[in-house]
Amino acid sequence: RLQESRERLSVCSKLCYAVGGAPYQITGCALGFFLQIYLLDVAQLDPFYASIILFVGRAWDAITDPMVGFFISKTSWTPFGRLMPWIIFSTPFAVISYFLIWFVPDISRGQVMWYLVFYCIFQTLVTCFHVPYSALTMFISREQSERDSATAYRMTVEVLGTVLGTAIQGQIVGKVITPCIESPLFIGKTNSSVALEELNMTHDTGSLTDTRNAYMIAAGVIGGLYILCAVILSVGVREKRESSELQSDEPVSFFQGLKLVMNHGPYIKLIAGFLFTSLAFMLLEGNFALFCTYTLGFRNEFQNILLAIMLSATLTIPFWQWFLTRFGKKTAVYVGISSAIPFLIMVAVLDSNLIVTYIVAVAAGISVAAAFLLPWSMLPDVIDDFKLQHPESRGHEAIFFSFYVFFTKFTSGVSLGISTLSLDFAGYQTRGCSQPSKVHFTLKMLVSAMPVGLILLGLLLFKLYPIDEEKRRKNKKALQDLREESNSSSESDNTELASIV
Repeated sequence: RLQESRERLSVCSKLCYAVGGAPYQITGCALGFFLQIYLLDVAQLDPFYASIILFVGRAWDAITDPMVGFFISKTSWTPFGRLMPWIIFSTPFAVISYFLIWFVPDISRGQVMWYLVFYCIFQTLVTCFHVPYSALTMFISREQSERDSATAYRMTVEVLGTVLGTAIQGQIVGKVITPCIESPLFIGKTNSSVALEELNMTHDTGSLTDTRNAYMIAAGVIGGLYILCAVILSVGVREKRESSELQSDEPVSFFQGLKLVMNHGPYIKLIAGFLFTSLAFMLLEGNFALFCTYTLGFRNEFQNILLAIMLSATLTIPFWQWFLTRFGKKTAVYVGISSAIPFLIMVAVLDSNLIVTYIVAVAAGISVAAAFLLPWSMLPDVIDDFKLQHPESRGHEAIFFSFYVFFTKFTSGVSLGISTLSLDFAGYQTRGCSQPSKVHFTLKMLVSAMPVGLILLGLLLFKLYPIDEEKRRKNKKALQDLREESNSSSESDNTELASIV
């Protein structure tokens, strides 16, 4: 009892640990919703170069996850721990690089390289923060119940972080109207059309400066929150080396474990299903600001519409948690993710209407909540199934999670790159007050037709996923029997090891 009381984490420790999950979600939301429209309309990059920045940055982010995980595994223990130094030393450089992403350099050439370099640097540094933070769960306590409780606190704060990132970025930037230039086709084909356009450009210079300043202010606020969360985490959480020293598993070969994991059928089917459904919501996330601004004509409302999506997602996560425990996870997938389809079709077919758009935003948020929660709820079931089929092979949990993240990030980079490139082919006009009809059609495809098609394909692949509720209960019972058998056979060894410790 004395040992258990020592291992119990205080509410303050759990809250300090949970706060560390906010920076990744806050910055990720701000970049996901606003970086594309910033590069096109504020930094005024050509859509082709913007697509390269978005694709390479996301693809690099995917690659850095397993790389950083490998280097962390080779890190020696220090007086601050093995993981905490990565979090502490990466934070200031991550904040600086994040701020420079939202800064427009006064150079005629090299802007593309500026954003590409600092975007990749930030993705590397935020990975150096988030990967060790995720692994920190195993080093805060030896009690599984305490780890689970701390994880529940973390998930709550991370969901709130997505709302906070959308709210801070959207409300600060939304206070300033981004200037635009009317196309000469709308001004009139007269001798004064060029002069009028030049007049607009001169008049809008101050407004564009205000818009750029608003993006930098938002970056400064988010950077300050990043530092504050890192300080609270490093001060309030103590990394315990002894939490991992009693593990008796032998180190496993990374590539051998990867081969076993990739040959596990349920894992591949789960990844395939969520890959397409995740792509659907990523396309919606990346292009929704442009769709609201140009196709729907809500230039001054899009930040509030985005906030409605994230608030709806936050408030409905407890509902989906109850739903999946009551009706099963596969049923939750079909109901939760497919519920967005009629509303996505509605927003593209009906005429521009602000009330309808808010209804669609709330409905999309409900599906976003299901898509956010369900992958992390179903992956443990796949790992349990793997353990039963390979009882002699242990220590592969990190591979399951890291490669799911890797595939998701890489494909999101591909989708963002292709979508921005499609706008370039459609004739997107940088800083235009209006866009050609081909751009409107392309945006409707990117936020309606393509997400609907990807959702349907993902749900079809989920039909092949073999772990239903009955299978999950059988696996849980079989694993419990194996643990009891293992504990009884090694009870004397454990007693001896405990006395030595």
